[in-house]
Amino acid sequence: MKLTKFTHSCVRLEKDNRVIVLDPGTFSETKEALAGAHAILVTHEHGDHVDVPAVVNALRGSEDLAVFAPAGVATHLREDAPQQAARIHTVEPGSTFEAAGFDIRSFGGQHALIHPHVPIVANIGYLVDGNVYHPGDSFIVPDGLNVKTLLVPLHAPWSKVSEVVDFVIAVRAPQAFQIHDGLLNDMGVKIAESHVARLGHKYGTEYTHLAAGESVEI
Repeated sequence: MKLTKFTHSCVRLEKDNRVIVLDPGTFSETKEALAGAHAILVTHEHGDHVDVPAVVNALRGSEDLAVFAPAGVATHLREDAPQQAARIHTVEPGSTFEAAGFDIRSFGGQHALIHPHVPIVANIGYLVDGNVYHPGDSFIVPDGLNVKTLLVPLHAPWSKVSEVVDFVIAVRAPQAFQIHDGLLNDMGVKIAESHVARLGHKYGTEYTHLAAGESVEI
């Protein structure tokens, strides 16, 4: 499987001429990421994880494209794209389904706490083909399985470095790459990654930085 990272939390996965895109948000190169996509997985409703106009345009432009998202996101998309509503699917945590030839398992249920005054929204983490785990805005650890490739939310208003490191240690995937890094400058990325790489290595995780647009075979 080929993994391509885009700015912030958007990731594109390709295998057997099939394409699935996770969290094509407003910080990301959505047009490039969604080109030729067969399925989109959305973790939650925040704009940095779902660019609604871009997703609607992609749905209108391809009869083969399906979207999978928490209930609030799915409802919003159906309202904006009523003719494509049959291809917009609601996902609950703890479910399994197939999307564009990829096997998907869902985890979690809610966004990490930002502040008690900030409402908590639904958040779904996705495991793709028993390999790649995208947690969205959460540190939910998948239960009952071994993750092969972990996507690590490197920095967010809801996290601190110690929590990021503890998440990596808890999952203990053999390899990890960063997501949710769009709020940091280059110096901040290097500092956060140095902790994740050094401490993750002690527990068997090899962390690798991916530039926006960079691809890797996993």
